[in-house]
Amino acid sequence: MSPRRPTPTILLTAIAATVVMVPWAVGGLPGDDEQHALADDTVLAQQPLAGVGGGETVREISQETPFSMVALTGSDLTGTTARLRAKRADGSWGPWYNAERFELGSEDVEGNGTQGTDPVYVGDTTTVQIAVTRPADAPVTIEPAQSGLDAGRELGYIPANAQEPLSQTMSAVLISPPQAPVDTQWTPPTAALGPGQPPNIISRAQWGAGTGGRCGGPFYGDGVRAAVLHHTATGNDYQPEDSAAIIRSIYAYHTMTLGWCDIAYNALVDKYGQVFEGRAGGITKDVLGSHTGGFNRDVWGVSLIGDFEEVAPPEVMVRTAGRLLGWRLSLDQVDPLGMVALKSDGGQHTVVPGGRTVTLPEIFAHRDVGNTECPGDAGYAALGEIRRLAAAFNGPPDVVDTLRGGAILARWESEGGQASPLGMPTSPEAAGTGDTRYATFQRGAMYWSPDTGAQPLTGAIYEAWASLGYERGALGLPTSGEIAEPEWIVQNFQHGTLNFDRQTHNVVRVIDGISLVLPPTPVDGPPTQLERFSPVR
Repeated sequence: MSPRRPTPTILLTAIAATVVMVPWAVGGLPGDDEQHALADDTVLAQQPLAGVGGGETVREISQETPFSMVALTGSDLTGTTARLRAKRADGSWGPWYNAERFELGSEDVEGNGTQGTDPVYVGDTTTVQIAVTRPADAPVTIEPAQSGLDAGRELGYIPANAQEPLSQTMSAVLISPPQAPVDTQWTPPTAALGPGQPPNIISRAQWGAGTGGRCGGPFYGDGVRAAVLHHTATGNDYQPEDSAAIIRSIYAYHTMTLGWCDIAYNALVDKYGQVFEGRAGGITKDVLGSHTGGFNRDVWGVSLIGDFEEVAPPEVMVRTAGRLLGWRLSLDQVDPLGMVALKSDGGQHTVVPGGRTVTLPEIFAHRDVGNTECPGDAGYAALGEIRRLAAAFNGPPDVVDTLRGGAILARWESEGGQASPLGMPTSPEAAGTGDTRYATFQRGAMYWSPDTGAQPLTGAIYEAWASLGYERGALGLPTSGEIAEPEWIVQNFQHGTLNFDRQTHNVVRVIDGISLVLPPTPVDGPPTQLERFSPVR
């Protein structure tokens, strides 16, 4: 188990402040104003990709100012796939990333009809290569007819040669979000949350969305009836401080390039357990999103930041997504393990015809109704655990879950988990003397310190050690598990050993070479030090 992290200095990172964060996520922080509207300062540079026909075409694109995300747009991306990679500072090329085509089916009334891929996060770079693969019979792309349109505005009409209805255009969009202010560099959550406590939610004002949607909304439904899981497909190689910039880039791309009214999702979760408010209108309200074609009404959309086709979402991301959905669905009395009948609104981005009613899990995946692989195979595999965690949101804490991420649980699992001599855990991790941490189990306990690591204690040896005063006693902490010998079972401690005699069942303490047969443990067990089992404050 690694040492506990220091308390974060950023106000909105502290888990204890969650109860006041949710209202802030609805209306922004007191004092927030347009200076936080960083998404409006995001630079999106379009570079036309002319001369791209059938088959694969690789283009290298550069610009003097660094950018961190790249997307592909076009008048028609049917049958088109794209991969891209970025040049590193040392001149080498990074890995290839797939750019997934959007299948969200935007219902925003001011959408401009432009098709696009998900923007891919590549880190700071000035050069990328884009590999575009199109159907063999695809027409060769042309330069956008900007000059013709400009001439039309001056003349009062659009010349015929500016419209080119049978031609296709394609562009690479290079996205450069501004750096966040110092007070918006967030730290991942570090503390465990109690039952019924939602995760920290970073508001739109904090990550830089500004004041609201761009089309006069927001628009509301009649109450959330289900939730849907997505992934952004933007890549996984990002740091905690990059997440806000990634979301600002997605927001700017959705609104400025694709012409949507707002970011598509109701909320987003990064791989470090940070939660970001998405679409404007209130995180606790049934805001009509634009995330799942045919099924946006009364369905709350959450997107995992990253690409989870092959890479599994990290444990903290799964836990946070489950808790977020458990909290949000509980506001509308929705059972995360239940089923719901939803009617499709139809459209080209769903496989369910309009007017047809389908029965779906209360938490389903985008691929369940859309012509897409979202949230990826690995993301889809995590759905069961997310549903379980969501269902347990208001229930008593799962003791095993409280131990996750620590050395005590890792050692327990290496010993066989539930089938180990310890059995199941019966308490969360607690503080002992000094840096000592421990947890109790059905048939013993596990103790950890920076010097000794995590060591199990069971049976007569555990009872004898407890009778001697636990880690406060003369033996100190265990430095090994039990060592089986023909006549003895031996366990080492910082200042000696305890030896269980297989024939007599006596426990012998050895310190400095001096042996002492310990008296039998009382029938009611060793004395319990009640303060040891008090909650850690």
